[in-house]
Amino acid sequence: MTDDQTRQWRLASRPTGEPTDENFELTTVDRPEPGPGEVLVRTLYLSVDPYMRGRMRDAESYAEPWGVGEPMEAGVVGEVAESNHDGFEPGHVVTGNLLWADHAVAGGDELRRVDPDLAPVSTALGVLGMPGITGYFGTTDVIDPDPGDTVVISAAAGAVGSVAGQVASLAGARVVGVAGSDRKCDWLTDELGFDAAVNYKTADDLGAAFDETSPEGIDGYFDNVGGPITDAVWERLNRNARVAVCGQISLYNATEQPTGPRKLSQLIQTRASVEGFLVGDYQDRWGHALERLGGFIQRGDLQYEETVTEGLEAAPDAFLGLFEGENIGKQLVKVGERKQG
Repeated sequence: MTDDQTRQWRLASRPTGEPTDENFELTTVDRPEPGPGEVLVRTLYLSVDPYMRGRMRDAESYAEPWGVGEPMEAGVVGEVAESNHDGFEPGHVVTGNLLWADHAVAGGDELRRVDPDLAPVSTALGVLGMPGITGYFGTTDVIDPDPGDTVVISAAAGAVGSVAGQVASLAGARVVGVAGSDRKCDWLTDELGFDAAVNYKTADDLGAAFDETSPEGIDGYFDNVGGPITDAVWERLNRNARVAVCGQISLYNATEQPTGPRKLSQLIQTRASVEGFLVGDYQDRWGHALERLGGFIQRGDLQYEETVTEGLEAAPDAFLGLFEGENIGKQLVKVGERKQG
């Protein structure tokens, strides 16, 4: 590859069921040139997230599908290489929704400056980025726990769930995390301060596991997964419980929508509320969330972890690993090093 070229990942085909390496194609193209008001960004870190599975489908969703043969998009932290925008200079670190690529061009109004002195720049894709903000608002605005409430977090060792659980704990709630390994469960209780954790892969009876870890019932549930975990939680919701539906990763690769228990009658009995939400709905309040999360980190009240895969060529493997539960905290792909600053 020459200096005037760059690599980018494209969607080679639409997967049926779980994606495979064959659905991705790494191509070499001419490095783009920024136009008026635009910035050329050299990628430092690339985010992979479960919602991207929906963008691989040719179906209506809250995120527009990728076209076959077109470049794939992701949250990126990068360094400004060239700028035709007054707000950015070469060497500035920025974040935005760009491409799975070594380089990408974006309008200056699509980018946000990242302060390298505040925290490692990678956190702009995790605890101080979209996942952290999702966990924050799903907890504070949807579940809104009171001191003494029991809050259950599924996919609790992931980028969203780990923040959601800690924010609930800071509000005075008793927090139970659900994860897929003993190592993750130990991390939740020993490092993040969760009150209990359930390994859903080894629990013989999920209902019994929740009876043991949530003996007073469940007042709040942050749902990242759906499926049998949610079914077991549902039967243990207390009166006026609040459920925040953030994701349904257990169903993302399903070729047919499974039929689960009929749940609506339980809402009559419990008067529970169930609310789906998208972090984009809180766009005008992101600054508030970042200020609160940054303060928690500086005071040592909020811990985070990053699972980093090296090299742009490994981006599909990092993405596919999300469905195997390989990551703790935020899953990132490290693409390059800072050259300036």
